[in-house]
Amino acid sequence: MNEPTAITKNEQVSRAATTRTDAPQRSDEALMPPVDVIEDSTGITLRADLPGVPKDGLKLQVEAGTLTIEGEVSIPMLDSMEATYVEVGLPRFRRVFTLSKELDTEKVSAELKHGVLNLRIPKTEHAQPRRIEIKVN
Repeated sequence: MNEPTAITKNEQVSRAATTRTDAPQRSDEALMPPVDVIEDSTGITLRADLPGVPKDGLKLQVEAGTLTIEGEVSIPMLDSMEATYVEVGLPRFRRVFTLSKELDTEKVSAELKHGVLNLRIPKTEHAQPRRIEIKVN
């Protein structure tokens, strides 16, 4: 697919999304943010792209082995301005992960910087590799 075709298709989808008034708006609709999951011997790191989500608009929850990331986009618009073209029409992000029992959900740490959420979940002590000492008789 060449570039002009991609632009034309995006514009058609955008116009269809903005001109459809017969479809009811669902309040639970949300975008699924892209997330990188990196595992090492001590735990996992999740990096989620959440552009436009401020710290106070971000909700992280761990419950019953499930991690939920939710964010509300906050893009202020002046009253005199109106969006001419919108590619991202939903103001919410949501992603849910099932966590392994090997992860210590009591020690989760999170940092939001420049629209990227870095979430670190360490493995429990019994799940981490340990060195076994060898005795010589």
